[in-house]
Amino acid sequence: MKAIRRFTVRTVLPEALSPLEELATNLRWSWHLPTRRLFEDISPELWEASGHDPIGLLGEIEPPRLGELASDTDFVARARALVDDLHNYLTEPRWYQQNCTDAAPQAIGYFSPEFGIAAALPQYSGGLGILAGDHLKSASDLGVPIIGVGLFYRSGYFAQSISPDGWQQESYPVLDPDGLPLSVLRHPDGTAAQVALALPDGRALYARIWQVAVGRIRLLLLDTDIPENEEALHSVTDRLYGGGGEHRLLQELLLGIGGVRAIKVLTELTDADTPEVFHTNEGHAGFLGLERISDLIGDGLSFTEALQVVRAGTVFTTHTPVPAGIDRFDASLIERYFSTDLLPGVEVDDVLSLGAENYVGGTANTFNMAVMGLRLGQRANGVSKLHGEVSRGMFGELWPGFDTADVPITSVTNGVHAPTWTDSSLVALASDRLGNSDTTTADWKSPAVSDGDIWNVRNGMRAQLVEDARKRVSAAWAAQSPGVGDPVWLSQMLDPNVLTIGFARRVPTYKRLTLMLHDPERLRAILLSEEHPVQIVIAGKSHPADDEGKRLIQKLVEFSQEPDIRKRMVFLPNYDIGMAQLLYPGTDVWLNNPLRPLEACGTSGMKAALNGSLNLSILDGWWAEFYDEENGWAIPSADSAGDSAERDKLEANSMYDLIEHQIAPRFYDRNSDGVPARWVESIRHTLSTLSPELSADRMVREYVERLYLPAASAARAIAADSYGPARTLAAWKTTVTAAWPHVSVTHVESGGVDAVPQVGDELHVRAHVNLAGLTPDDVAVEVVFGRAREGDRLENVERRELTAVPGSTDATGTVQFTGTVTLSRAGSFGYNVRVVPRHPLLASPAELGLIAVAS
Repeated sequence: MKAIRRFTVRTVLPEALSPLEELATNLRWSWHLPTRRLFEDISPELWEASGHDPIGLLGEIEPPRLGELASDTDFVARARALVDDLHNYLTEPRWYQQNCTDAAPQAIGYFSPEFGIAAALPQYSGGLGILAGDHLKSASDLGVPIIGVGLFYRSGYFAQSISPDGWQQESYPVLDPDGLPLSVLRHPDGTAAQVALALPDGRALYARIWQVAVGRIRLLLLDTDIPENEEALHSVTDRLYGGGGEHRLLQELLLGIGGVRAIKVLTELTDADTPEVFHTNEGHAGFLGLERISDLIGDGLSFTEALQVVRAGTVFTTHTPVPAGIDRFDASLIERYFSTDLLPGVEVDDVLSLGAENYVGGTANTFNMAVMGLRLGQRANGVSKLHGEVSRGMFGELWPGFDTADVPITSVTNGVHAPTWTDSSLVALASDRLGNSDTTTADWKSPAVSDGDIWNVRNGMRAQLVEDARKRVSAAWAAQSPGVGDPVWLSQMLDPNVLTIGFARRVPTYKRLTLMLHDPERLRAILLSEEHPVQIVIAGKSHPADDEGKRLIQKLVEFSQEPDIRKRMVFLPNYDIGMAQLLYPGTDVWLNNPLRPLEACGTSGMKAALNGSLNLSILDGWWAEFYDEENGWAIPSADSAGDSAERDKLEANSMYDLIEHQIAPRFYDRNSDGVPARWVESIRHTLSTLSPELSADRMVREYVERLYLPAASAARAIAADSYGPARTLAAWKTTVTAAWPHVSVTHVESGGVDAVPQVGDELHVRAHVNLAGLTPDDVAVEVVFGRAREGDRLENVERRELTAVPGSTDATGTVQFTGTVTLSRAGSFGYNVRVVPRHPLLASPAELGLIAVAS
C-alpha cells in the first residue's frame, strides 16, 4: 500500500549531541572533510545509504545508538570542537575582509536558476548549477558577502534510469523540504515570510522563502507549492527547466522579481545588508533589474534615470555560446504579463525595449532574455577567454559599428571548488608528505612526495571508481530485474589496473557523446588491446524533451552492452554530484570532444585535473587557454572540413590516434618499480600548474577585483546626492543619442613622416569633426592604428586620443582635433579616426553603441 502523503520527522537529539544539528544544517559539511568524517563515524553503513546526507543519516539512527554517542566523551568532544571551528569559520576575517577596502560592497546578490551544492540538495541540472554552487562555496571560504537567490524545485531536475533497450527514462521524485538542510524565513510572530507577484486576470503568485546556510553564505530559494496559491500555481516551481514557454516565464519572473523582493524581506527581518551589486548568472534571472527599476521609480526617478542606476551595479554573465541556448519569449506574452500591477511605475513598452531583438539578424516580436541582461548590466562577461570572444561576436550587433574586439563583454574563466572536488586521498597525501592540505597550493614537484606515492594514490582512486561503478550497475540491474541476482559478467566489469577514460556531461548533440563510436571496430580494438587495454566510463543526462540526445545515449548503451565490450565500457545512469566525486578522480584521462567553439567552458575536465587526471580534449572552452602540451593532449579541430560528417571523421580519427600511439603507451610504460614515470611527471605538472588556476577561489577573486568592486564604485557614484548623477547621465545620453546621427568625421589630414616611413617617425594627425551641437567634452576622438591586413583590416590595434584645438570651431560646428602617433614597429601600418561618446560614468566607449568613423 502506498502512502497518500509523506513527510520527514527530524530526530530529537540528546543535549550532548546538539552540535550535530548545527553541523548538519550548514552545508559547509559538504566540503569540510572532518565534519563528513564525524557523520560517517556515527554509522558507516547508514552514511553510505543516505547518500552522504547528514540529515538523512540522523533520521535513520536508532535511539540506542544516539545514547551510545551521547555517552561517548571523545565523540561529543569532536562534535563540540567542530562546531567551535564552524563558528570561527563563520566569523573570522577572511581574504575579502583582509584585502578589500571599505569601498568593497557590503553585500552582493547572486541570482541563478540552479545551484549544485551537494547531492543532498538536488537543485541543479548540470554545469551552470554546479558552477553556481562552487561560486557560493568559494565566496564563503574567501569571506565574500554574497546572498544567493534561486528557486526551490519540488522535483529537482529529474532522476535518470536506462531501459533494457538503452532509452533514457525520467522520473521526478518529490522532495520533502523538511528532510533537507533548509529553514523557512519567518516574521517575529513565527509566520512564514512570503513574496507576491501580480499576474494577469487579477491573480497573484505567492512564494515562501527557504534559507540554506552554505558556510558563510545565505542562499534563498523561493517555493510556490504553498496553500496561498491557487492550485494551478502550486506547480510553478515544480521542476527545473520543466514546462513550456509560459511556465518558464513564470519561473523567471519569480526568480528575478521575486528574488529581489525576497532579499528586501531578508534585510527587513535580519541584520543582512542590502546588496550594492547584483550578479545575474545567465539570462534566466534578468528580470531582477526591472524590479530594482520599479523601486527607484517609486523613489522619484524616471525609467531612464533608474536604468542608469541599475546598470551601474549589475554584472551579467552569459554561459551559452549558441543562440539556441538563450530563453526567448513571444513579445505578446511579455506584454500580457507586464500590462498588470506586477511592476508599479514601469511601462510595458520600456520592458519590451530591453529585450527586443531590434538589430541586424534579430527576430521581430521576440523578447530575448540575454539581450535584456546585457542592456541591464553595465558589466558583462563570458566564462572562458574563447567564450568571451565567441560572445563578443554573437552579441556584437547590439553595438553596431564597433569592431568585435570593442564589444564590452569580457571574460572570467570558470573555476571549480577544490575542497569539494579533490579526492580525500590526494588531500591526505599533500598533508602527510608536503605539510599542506590545500592541494591547489601544495608543491607537487617536491621530492618529498615520490612518484610511487602519487601513483599509489591514483591507483586507489581508480579502484574506488571501479567499485562504485559496479555498485551502480548492480543497483540498476536490480531495479530492472527484481529478485534476479547480478549477472556473472558484472564482477568483471572494469579493471582497476586498466587505463581509464572518463566522459560525463549533459547530452546535447554538440557535445558529441558518440564521437567515440565513429569507427566502432577501431574503438573495439582500442578497448580490447592485449598490450594496452583501455576502459571508458560514461555518464550524462539528456533533456527530457531532447529525443536526439536520448538516441545518442541509446546508441552508446547498445554498444557498451555487447558481450565483449561490457567489461571495458559502461554507461552509468543518473549522473549527479555523488557520482561525479568518484568519477573525476578515478579516471586517468578526461575526454571532451564538443564542436569547437560551442563549449563555453567545460568544468568537468577541471575537476578531473584537480585530481591529477590528464585531459584529452578539443581546444575549446577552458582547455583552449590552459593546454600546454604537458598537461594532456589536444584533439585537432577540423574546422575547415567540408561538412559535419567529414569533421567528425577527422576529429574521431585524431582522437583514436592519440589514444593508440601516445596515451596508452605512456600509461603502460613502467619502470622497475611498476610506476609509469613519464605519466607521473605529467600528473605532477598538472597538479602544480593547473590546480591554482582552475580553482574557484581564483575565479571568485577575479570577479571581486575586476567586476564587483568596479560595479560597487559605479553604483555609489551614480546614486550620490540623491541620484543626481543618474539624472544627469540620463539627460546626457538622451542629448547625445539625438545628436549622433549628424556627428561625422568630415576630413582627416596627416603628415610628419618621410616618403619612406621608418621606425621612430612621428605621424601627425588632424581630424575635422562635426559634433552636431555636442561639445568636445562629450566625445573622445581617437586615431586607431595597427597592422594593415587584407582588405585594409586593422590588427593589433592601438588608440591615441586626439585633442581639440582651442578656437577651431567653424561656422558649421566642425571642430579640429590633433595628435601624434610614433611608428614603433616595422611592417604594414594603417590608421583611421573614430568618434565615440565620452562620460566619466560610462564603463566602456561602446556602451551606447554609438560610433562615427572616417570614411
